[in-house]
Amino acid sequence: MTEVFPIIPGPIRSLWIMLPIFLLMVATMGVLGLSLGSARTARFEVSPAGLRLRGDIYGRLVPASALRVGEARAVDLNVDKSLAPSMRTMGTAVGGYRAGWFRLHNGEKALLYITDKSRVVYVPTTSGYSVLVSVADPAEFLQALRRATGASTS
Repeated sequence: MTEVFPIIPGPIRSLWIMLPIFLLMVATMGVLGLSLGSARTARFEVSPAGLRLRGDIYGRLVPASALRVGEARAVDLNVDKSLAPSMRTMGTAVGGYRAGWFRLHNGEKALLYITDKSRVVYVPTTSGYSVLVSVADPAEFLQALRRATGASTS
């Protein structure tokens, strides 16, 4: 003959402590997944309205009036170390992908979308930060930015 003795139920409140931790982990994984996906799908739209960054939660429209296009240039972050990111303040840094808000070695605040450090366009703004984006053809991107904003090519 078998006798069965059930366990005394534990207090349920210990499970409630775990719920916020679980939800935070799920949210973190969601944001990480979104960021990693944007490493392949992010895009940068140049128009007379300005520069629209699309891809993840850091995307935005930087108005044409805020872009200092005359100072924008192509950079290789392997060579120009002063513009390389030095500290992430609110962003993603996974493998070679950097997206979000960073401090650069020169102290500037910058919004980054970088996958290839050798093909980056640096665009300062009048809003207290710069934008750095990896594009396949930095020269063409700069020409499109100048055409769209009416900036001179000097």
